[in-house]
Amino acid sequence: MSDWLHNLPLPLMAVVIFAFTYLLAAGIFAGIALAATEERAKSLKAISPGMLPVLGIIFGLFVAFTAAQVWGDSDRASAAVSREASALRSAVLLAGGLPTEQETKLRGLVRDYVGQAVAVEWPMMAHQQASLKVTPPPLAEALQLVVTMTPQGTGQANVQRELIAALEQALDARRQRIIVSLAAVNPVKWWCLYLQAACALLVIGLVHCDNRLGSAIAMGLFATGVATSVLLIAAHDRPFAGQISIQPEPLLQIMPEGPGKG
Repeated sequence: MSDWLHNLPLPLMAVVIFAFTYLLAAGIFAGIALAATEERAKSLKAISPGMLPVLGIIFGLFVAFTAAQVWGDSDRASAAVSREASALRSAVLLAGGLPTEQETKLRGLVRDYVGQAVAVEWPMMAHQQASLKVTPPPLAEALQLVVTMTPQGTGQANVQRELIAALEQALDARRQRIIVSLAAVNPVKWWCLYLQAACALLVIGLVHCDNRLGSAIAMGLFATGVATSVLLIAAHDRPFAGQISIQPEPLLQIMPEGPGKG
């Protein structure tokens, strides 16, 4: 699905998805009504109602497999952001073991990195445009600062080692969240999901072709279930896009407020 749909407010997204699904059901209903003449109605009615449970189960499996991917991507994205925030928080705390000048500079670099991630990377991830080609300059500079420092004593050597590990963990977590931001349900899965729904709607209409009111009610109920399932998946499809998305609050909460503050 396109960017414009994923970035709609949830109520508008629901309107679009429900309208499209009901339009699909109405088109199938109208087609069956035109085809089910007196001569053909008996032949169409001969389609076994036993197909309905099979088609319903297959549609349910499609929904379950697609939803499993979406939930997995969302969990991975949330875990990556939390791990990144935790690593940066560790770096900020460990900076207290450095000389004052280096501590102040490191805290400033972490603050710049968080600000860049929130202001630049989050909107890019929402549109699946974030890239791993370039390492954020503030984080690269922070890592270089720690690697090139000359520790004074065992204590600072331990701090240096732990800081390097924390910054590398933050870089790895950033890579993970950007990779997950590129994940989405591909068009083939959406087409297959709706094709399976259309097949089920068609069979419902054919089985009840001699009862227009019953057919309309049954198809309407199934279309509502289809639209609800699609809305649930689409609203969570891209972890960093839309009204229901992962926000950068964990990073903002650990952002150093200024020199000497943790």
